[in-house]
Amino acid sequence: MRPVIGITTQVNQTPEGLPQVRLLMPYIQALLKAGAAPLLLPSALPDETWDALYASVDGILFSGGGDITPARYDGQMHPRVNFLEPDRDEIEHQFLQACLEDGKPFLGICRGIQIINVVLGGSLYEDLSDLKPNALKHDYYPNYPRDKRAHAVRVEADSWLAQVTGAETLQVNSLHHQGIRELADALRPLAWAPDDLVEAVEVLGHPFGRGVQWHPEWLAPHDDAMQALFDAFVEAVLDA
Repeated sequence: MRPVIGITTQVNQTPEGLPQVRLLMPYIQALLKAGAAPLLLPSALPDETWDALYASVDGILFSGGGDITPARYDGQMHPRVNFLEPDRDEIEHQFLQACLEDGKPFLGICRGIQIINVVLGGSLYEDLSDLKPNALKHDYYPNYPRDKRAHAVRVEADSWLAQVTGAETLQVNSLHHQGIRELADALRPLAWAPDDLVEAVEVLGHPFGRGVQWHPEWLAPHDDAMQALFDAFVEAVLDA
């Protein structure tokens, strides 16, 4: 039987102005290819509902999306901070805290690695181009292909990430304007961009709590190393 992987989602509007829950298909496709059954997790849920959803999934993928509310990491508003979703911030905090307590496997992608860092007490650059000294261009959106290999990341040689991908350097896409500023004490960095921005982490002492700053789901269809991240996640869920 396929394990059920919950995927967090974002809320926006249709062209007609109607509210909708939104998730881009490559997350689903990568998990299906890895042998999982994806389940979308809406963010605007009453308190008595989120725990029922949490209990129904075997693992959680924290997907990409808009920015995390700066107040959650003692940050400041910035002109480029956008697409804030307080309901999503809260339910992801609850899901992640439960995963940390229960040992339920989870994987964070882009915003996902950032929420992991924030929940564990780390902070973010509100805008890399403005606030991080000597920052690379990381915001290759919206007018670029989402699978554009924007830069390399250096992978820690003895890490889980190196073992899974079989590489100590990966060429990745880059679809974000924020990133980790202060790394939470409970996290081990696994990869860095050429400007030393942390691009991958794992939660110390957790069976499978991992996050990456790039978007492997857009690369996985043609890149075995990127699909291997999802395969390893699903394998960890099966072993849990």
